[in-house]
Amino acid sequence: MTLPVASVRSVDLRVHPVDEILDHVSRSFQTHLDPNSVVRKRRSVGARTDRSTWIRVERRLLEKIGDQGWNGTERAARLVGIAQPVWRGCVVWQDADEPVMWRADETELLPGSPVGAAVLSDDPGLTDTWWQAFNDTLDALAAHHTSRTATPDTVTITQTLVTQAIRAAFPGDFDTTVERWVPAHADLNWANMTSPAFCLFDWEDWGNAPRGLDSATLWGSSLAVPALADRVLRERRHDLESWDGKLMTLFTCSKILGPGAHPEDPRLESARRRAEQVVAELQAG
Repeated sequence: MTLPVASVRSVDLRVHPVDEILDHVSRSFQTHLDPNSVVRKRRSVGARTDRSTWIRVERRLLEKIGDQGWNGTERAARLVGIAQPVWRGCVVWQDADEPVMWRADETELLPGSPVGAAVLSDDPGLTDTWWQAFNDTLDALAAHHTSRTATPDTVTITQTLVTQAIRAAFPGDFDTTVERWVPAHADLNWANMTSPAFCLFDWEDWGNAPRGLDSATLWGSSLAVPALADRVLRERRHDLESWDGKLMTLFTCSKILGPGAHPEDPRLESARRRAEQVVAELQAG
């Protein structure tokens, strides 16, 4: 029986009880999860197994799983030239009480620790070697071909979505038409990359997106550390100075400056200045 949408609870896995879910995962994968290694995020929880692998579990509303399914992680495992953990397998099941799907993926352990929180407040001191590996992976990803469409924040990205987001925050006389769509990770932030060895993980939302989405997203996650944001701009100049890269910069800024913006967000002024510059460039053609 399908439950009405109103019955779906707002669940934050950072505080929601997850013991039963982790027990189910342990039985399904026939392994033991180390309770001392559990990492809890808003939509996912992960832990180390007794066979030296990592299992990540995500909760997603059925309405957020579109026609392309929910197979981003195993599809990403086929990509060539990408620094990512090796994928071992998955278990997917529907919640018995709510219109919710659960998915658990087992991968090899990461080669390092996450760089930091999704949005950084301090410079992580990354090496030139790290930046080279980062660039190699993003460039290799963009050179691939896929039928998947990216779902940043679990929302399918479309031309309409891009235009609506930009127009809502930056009304003006300039074209918002995307010229080039390429494969993107679609959740590129500092919590999804490791250091000192570079590795990019959490691939469930990857797919085609406007060129520059990943670069602009990471730039937006770096604005509280001006030197780091400038480094992202330099490293990904070929993306961010393109027409689509400028649109993605505004798309990212719309999330920082739009409705619901926190008045004490340290990124506000930098995002506002950059957005004004980009709008002027787009209006000039």
